[in-house]
Amino acid sequence: MSTAQQGAEPSGRVDGRVDGAVADVGGGGFHILSPRTALRRYALISFLTWFPPGLMMASIVLLLSSRGLSLAETGVVMSVHAIVVVVLELPTGGLADVLGRRVILAVSALFSVAGLALLAVATSVWLFVLASVLRGIARALSSGPAQAWYVDMLHAARGPEADLKPGLARGEAMGSVSLCLATLTGGVMPLVLPGGLVTPMIAAAVAAAVLFVVVLVAMPEPPHPRPSIGSVLRDVPVTIGAGLRLGLRDRALSRLLLVSSAIGVGLYSVEVLTPGRLASLTGGAESASSVYALVAAAGFAASGLGHSLAPWAARLLKGSVPAAMTGMVVGAAAFGALAATTVLTGVRGIVAAGAAYVVMFAAVGVAELLRAEMMHRRVGSSRRATLVSMDSLQLQFGGVLGLLVLGFLASRAGTAAAWWAGGAVVLLSALLYIRLPATQADPE
Repeated sequence: MSTAQQGAEPSGRVDGRVDGAVADVGGGGFHILSPRTALRRYALISFLTWFPPGLMMASIVLLLSSRGLSLAETGVVMSVHAIVVVVLELPTGGLADVLGRRVILAVSALFSVAGLALLAVATSVWLFVLASVLRGIARALSSGPAQAWYVDMLHAARGPEADLKPGLARGEAMGSVSLCLATLTGGVMPLVLPGGLVTPMIAAAVAAAVLFVVVLVAMPEPPHPRPSIGSVLRDVPVTIGAGLRLGLRDRALSRLLLVSSAIGVGLYSVEVLTPGRLASLTGGAESASSVYALVAAAGFAASGLGHSLAPWAARLLKGSVPAAMTGMVVGAAAFGALAATTVLTGVRGIVAAGAAYVVMFAAVGVAELLRAEMMHRRVGSSRRATLVSMDSLQLQFGGVLGLLVLGFLASRAGTAAAWWAGGAVVLLSALLYIRLPATQADPE
């Protein structure tokens, strides 16, 4: 498509696709957005989706401690969130395919508002557990709809052969930028605003409310029939079953989902073990917390850079598969470098660990964006949100495995051994891209 065509106003429809700003389809009130408009809205929604959890990230553990929760109780509260996400990941993805992307993402924002507001006022372990349940529901509901909506809109405007990489890269990059900015903002808020550790929770709840409004206004989609509760209960399991059968039947899709588990093993171990490593380098929990906020923000920024560079890497290496493989290999090497930094002390150790952390997130960001594109090309619209939820579920399972196995290994053999093992898992997962079967459209 030429530049002139991209900037032209719609003059009509050809095969249900348009290149202009909007098109009314069938007189039903649904507007196909132009690719540029859809991309801007997808990027905005991605940014707003990740801003609330980013705001609370640096303060939540400190808040729980300040409210009298022990370390064990804090662990229970945090684990409840992960368990709820794992349990609901596939059902909520199927629900988005049945009821529509917009309504599910809007409901997710409301659950997020409730969970974050409860965090701000909770004083007992059970109220914090309830807040984790609400936030877990919100996280599970939000894992697929926005990305599935953008891919559907792009296909409606340009057809199923449209290049997904630039748009997916922009959306993922905006999510990473959001986490980076929100983590820094949430870390500073208790120091400069009244309310202390409660302030980031209140700000996060407000940000989630903004997301709710934006989703309702900015996400048009085809009108869905209003199903009864009975039909929803029937259709969601059918959609989930179809998605699971697709993952088992399609060898390439099965491999791509296994890569997600491997990434979960590695990344979760890094996120859990890095704060302790920094505490040993800085000599205190408070100083480690501030340093980790900077390192985590740099990691999110690097992940966004990796997503942005993915289309360029695919062109340079002549394909998404070799570029994704390269990203995984570089990421595994960064794991090894991170493990090697454990022999360093003081500022040198902090700088070296931070550099390895940034390289790892950037490399994995390249690979993940290209892997997402490969997966989307293998499914139709009716299973897209389910697939994204399946992918998120695999990541969560890998994370739980990493926390259990690598956490145990770290306690017995040290942090370096755990990071070497995580790097080995990531490196082995790169082998799953070898002779990956060609893209095959999923029949609707």
